[in-house]
Parts: sequence; structure tokens; C-alpha cells
Amino acid sequence: MNFLFTHKREVAMLSAEHLWLVGVAMLFAVAVGVPLGILLTRRPRLKAFIFGSTNVIQTIPSLALFGLLLPLPWFGVRVDRLAITALALYALLPVVRNTYTGITGISPPVHEAALAMGLTSRQLLWQVELPLASPAIFAGIRVATVITIGVATIAAAIGAGGLGELIFRGIAMVDNGVILAGAVPAALMALAADLLLGGVEKLLARRHRW
Repeated sequence: MNFLFTHKREVAMLSAEHLWLVGVAMLFAVAVGVPLGILLTRRPRLKAFIFGSTNVIQTIPSLALFGLLLPLPWFGVRVDRLAITALALYALLPVVRNTYTGITGISPPVHEAALAMGLTSRQLLWQVELPLASPAIFAGIRVATVITIGVATIAAAIGAGGLGELIFRGIAMVDNGVILAGAVPAALMALAADLLLGGVEKLLARRHRW
């Protein structure tokens, strides 16, 4: 743990890089995953294709996925773009699945009552479905964020920065102190994200229970 105290500025800088990679990747994952989940509730025939695709992405080892994206022109120019794209792809499955499950899990009488009140499909989505499904959607975002924080450590293997740099450096030096200097902040970041998003999830669930 001495390394943490003697290299505080470096650890802080790499932690900020790690947080930036995860934050941007999650923004893309939510921006794509939530609309995809909504689309599946309207077009169930696409479910097998979209769930199948996101499941396949989850099975690809992270280093292999980085390697597959590297030759592509736009991604290969900057490794941070490549890392963010790969992380967003890994985060898609829980976001898409929980959005779909949250909306389809709303009881039919609620839908019938909303339609009987004259709500259009758009109003039904924004005023009924998304508010009621929000705890499930946040649960998916919570799981995806924790997973992404862990996977982001591999981004250092392609030079994208983050706390993985310390982990890989420690492995090369056979120095557990340096490894822990990268692993401990990443673990604390994952715990903080889990607690924060878990709190939001419980707050939303409590509000809609009332």
C-alpha cells in the first residue's frame, strides 16, 4: 500500500482516466440500450436477433474484442475510442434486457386503464411504462456499470489508460504493491457505483410503490 501514498498523483490521474472511460461508455450504452429495449417491446420478432447479438458480445474475451475492433479505420486511430466502444458493447446486454423486462413486466390492467383514458402510444411510454419500469432499468444500468469498471482495466493493454496500467505494470514487475495500487481503487470505484445506483434504484422503487 506504500505505492498508493508515494504515487498519489499518478493513481489519481489514472483513476480519473478510468472513470472517464467508464462514464462515456455507459452514456453510449444507455443511449443505445434503453431505446433497443423499448423497440423490443414494440417489435418482439427482433428479440431473438438483438438478445442473441448482445449475448454473443458478452462471450467474446475483452482482449479479443479490442483486437477485433483495432483494424477498423475510425477506431484504430485513437485507442480511447476503441476502448469506449468495446466497453459500451459489453454494457449493452443488462441495459437492453432490464429495459425490456421492466416494460413487459407491467401488469396488463395498468396498460388497459391507461389506454381507456385515451393515452397515445407515446404518452403511454413516457407517462406510464418508463416511470414504472425505471427501477428495473436502473438495476440494469447498475449491473452494467459495475461490470464495465472491471472490464475497463483491460483497456490499458491497448494503451487506453486507466487503472489497468498499474495492474499490468505490477504484473510485469512481479510487484503485488503496484498491482494493488490499481486493483484497490478500481474495486472501490465499483463498490461506490453499486451503492450509489442501488440507492437510486431503491428510491425509484419506493416512489412508484406509493
